[in-house]
Amino acid sequence: MWYVHNGNGWWMVGGWIIMLLIWVGIAILAIFAFRWFLKRGEGAEKQAPLEIAKERYAKGEITKEQFEQIKKDLG
Repeated sequence: MWYVHNGNGWWMVGGWIIMLLIWVGIAILAIFAFRWFLKRGEGAEKQAPLEIAKERYAKGEITKEQFEQIKKDLG
């Protein structure tokens, strides 16, 4: 059965194995890339609310009274 064209049928089997390994490698790379992109977005979401309030106060987006009220509400 594997002796197609005077024994050269094994090359077809080797080709299928190589193609399978390439597709598995591409799938693994895609999974790692997807997970890497997900991890990049986590940093902004995990910032503490008080730190956000401090940044907003430093930028002048909120007044001192608003900042003190936020600290009081969070603390």
